[in-house]
Amino acid sequence: MSNELTDAIVGMREDDALAIVGRELDSGIAPTVVLDEAKEAMSVLGKRFECGDAFIPELIMGGEIMKGISELVKPHLRGPGDAAKRGVVVIGTVRGDIHDIGKDVVVLMLDVNGYEVHDLGVDVPTQAFVDAIGQFKPQVVGLSGLLTLAFDSMKATVDAIAAAGLRDRVKIMVGGAPADRQVQDYTGADGWGSDVAAALNLTAQWTGGEA
Repeated sequence: MSNELTDAIVGMREDDALAIVGRELDSGIAPTVVLDEAKEAMSVLGKRFECGDAFIPELIMGGEIMKGISELVKPHLRGPGDAAKRGVVVIGTVRGDIHDIGKDVVVLMLDVNGYEVHDLGVDVPTQAFVDAIGQFKPQVVGLSGLLTLAFDSMKATVDAIAAAGLRDRVKIMVGGAPADRQVQDYTGADGWGSDVAAALNLTAQWTGGEA
């Protein structure tokens, strides 16, 4: 992993971080490796936040840096180009949780792999997911969360989708580092994944394609 990139991201040096990423891409480092490096750097920042050594503004700034990095990396990722979309996905971080780094990487990878993705953002109310299903007609809904308190929000969202009569129209996955089979069962979701690969695999299965 590039300590230089970690230092730049944790140090909130956006211009330096983007320059480092540009050099790595130009040198032939795989774009997925660059994304992994950036995600690991954001994990370092997240741990500093948990320890009280970083605060909300730093997390927000880190997220902005990550978005800039994603924009640089995106043209280097191979995707289906202008081919017909493989499926429609609605995704968001549930009410009570503002973590979006993992979600943003999933959104990016789904996008470059040919899916139409509607990102609802963070701290998303249950009704917003219900409304988005009605509007965009997705096959897949992704509920993201990093905090354990997000589990109740995930369950409430699945329940709201069912109460609206839409449950049988979509497959629902829960995601985030704490996600596991118990969380899937508790929330009533159809699947779970703790990383990008799992999200891609589930989406491919549920839309009739291959990851």
